[in-house]
Parts: sequence; C-alpha cells; structure tokens
Amino acid sequence: MSVKKKSIGSRRWLVTGAAGFIGSHLVEELLGQGQHVVGFDNLSTGKLSNLNEVRSLVGEERWGRFKLVEGNVEDLHAITLAAGGCHVILHEAALGSVPLSIEKPLQTHASNATGFVHVLEAAREHGIRRVVYASSSAVYGNNTELPLREQSAGGVLSPYAASKLVDEIYARAYASSYGMEMVGLRYFNVFGPRQDPNGAYAAVIPRWIQAILSGKKVVINGNGNNTRDFCFVKDVVRANLLAATAILEPGTSLALNVGGGRATCLLDLFDILAKLGTRYVPTGNPHRPTFGPVRSGDILHSTADVGAADKALGYHAECPLEESLQKTLEWFSQFKNGKPAGTEAESP
Repeated sequence: MSVKKKSIGSRRWLVTGAAGFIGSHLVEELLGQGQHVVGFDNLSTGKLSNLNEVRSLVGEERWGRFKLVEGNVEDLHAITLAAGGCHVILHEAALGSVPLSIEKPLQTHASNATGFVHVLEAAREHGIRRVVYASSSAVYGNNTELPLREQSAGGVLSPYAASKLVDEIYARAYASSYGMEMVGLRYFNVFGPRQDPNGAYAAVIPRWIQAILSGKKVVINGNGNNTRDFCFVKDVVRANLLAATAILEPGTSLALNVGGGRATCLLDLFDILAKLGTRYVPTGNPHRPTFGPVRSGDILHSTADVGAADKALGYHAECPLEESLQKTLEWFSQFKNGKPAGTEAESP
C-alpha cells in the first residue's frame, strides 16, 4: 500500500546510542543521505571503532556533518543540550539485555525508563515533535499466540521488558499531553555487522559466528527448538526512517513490530551458519553444538506480525535471512582486535 511520507529534505537528527550497533548504522544511513547528525553516547557499550568505520564508509565531506556528544541519557541537562536545533530524535540508547536486567534492575530502569523520559523532556523543551524510539519484542512476555500482534503485549518476564513497556506508556502520555508524534519500534532479534559478540549478554548470532570462526563449540541455551524472528539491521534502519518521515497527526503514538516476519529455530540457525561458515573455516563444518540451561527471562517462541507496520509505515522486511547472515559472517571474518581490519581506533 502507499503510505504518505514527508521528504527527508535536509534535517538535523539526534541519534542516541550513536556509537552502538543499531545507532551507528542509523548514523551511516543518515550521513549517506546528506543529513546533519548529532550522535549522543556515553560509550559504555558503544564503540568509537563503530563510528570510525562509518567515517571510512561515508567519506570526509559527509562525515563533516556529524558531531558526537559524549553523555548519558540519565543526565537531563546533557541530553537537553544535545537536542538543541534538532528536528527528529532516533532513540537507541539503552541497556539492552534481559539477563543483565535481572541482575541489575535499578540500573536498567534508570537507563531505559528514566533515560527515555529525559529524551522526551528534551524533545518537549526544543519543540521536537517526532521521536522514534527502540522498544522490544520482550514486551510480549509469555504470550503464546503467534505471530505476535501489537495488541497482545503484557505478561513481561524481566525488568528489561518492563522498562520497554513503560517507555511505550510514557510515549502515549507525552503524545496525548503535548501533541507530539511518537513511534515505538518493537525490535525482534536484530543482527548484522558491528554487533558485539563478546560478554555474557551477547546476542546469539554474533556469539555463534565468533565461535564458528575461531573453531570453538557453539552453545545453545535449551534444546534448540526455541524459535526467534531474526531481522537484519538494514531492515531496522529502513523502519526507523519510515517512522521518522511518515505523515502522522499530532498526538499520535504508535508501537509497531519490526521483524523479519518468519520463525527460525535455533537448530536451523546453527545449520545455516555452519554451512556459510565453511568458506571461512578451512577445517570445514564446526563441531556440533552443545546444549546448556535455558536462560532466566527467555521466551520459547517469537514471531512478528508486521502487518500493522506495513499499514502505518509501509514497512516489511526486504533482506533475505541467509543472504543477510552471509553479509554478517563476511564482516566478522574481517574483524580484528575488536575492530574491522584497517580501521583506526582514534576518536571520531
């Protein structure tokens, strides 16, 4: 269907979490389209190497339209200063881990819930009407009616999920109270280049790719029959720009699924990665996976119904899963010493 959008024109964008996985891809796309971008990041999980890669990809002329502000969304003054002169906010900054939130619920609330309210206050202070923010499929909790539709959120299983549901409530409140336009994107399992493979809370795809490329065993939490809806980061970037440019009435607040619209079980995911990995691992297929305990807060099955996002924004996934996994593997195969080969670790 045809969805009305404003021309992207020439705008100044604030991207929080700009040095992170998704945030750096947003910065790359916006600069590639000739936009002016303010990046805001405390660099606790974001990496300067991500931004340096963006710089090498977009070139110095376009990079000159980027400004990095180091700060924390928990600091209202800092985020308000950064938002000055901006027209749109793309909010990605968060503590994005279910297990971490169970260990550190107060830290998760401060970053994800209080930090989000600070972003909304900064937008209100400067008259920024459009805020696009990262929500999560975690808001569906233990819902077993698949595919998951927007109206069935609830029954959350972790502080992380609760923080994202609270964000959606605040977005509705600010839209209603101040005539702002809010679009929350409920990300499913996003993957792609620059995703951190390290640490106890790393997402499954970068963790498994790192294991395959280094000849180590892949560990599956559970029996491998769990299903996830994997979505390539390029589709997520496109969803953000569609949400930022769709024509919406003042006071509108939407919360929409952003996923691939397909279920993939972890055993099938392993088989795909193992097959693709043979071109990078001279010894051939990696060892068969080992199985560990199910992680606290994890759900068994997850698939997105993206019909509402298609209707409201014109969004649907365009990147085939296997092709996207191949691109991700190729990037990780070039990864060296914590950054892409040939990328300097200097400050942007």
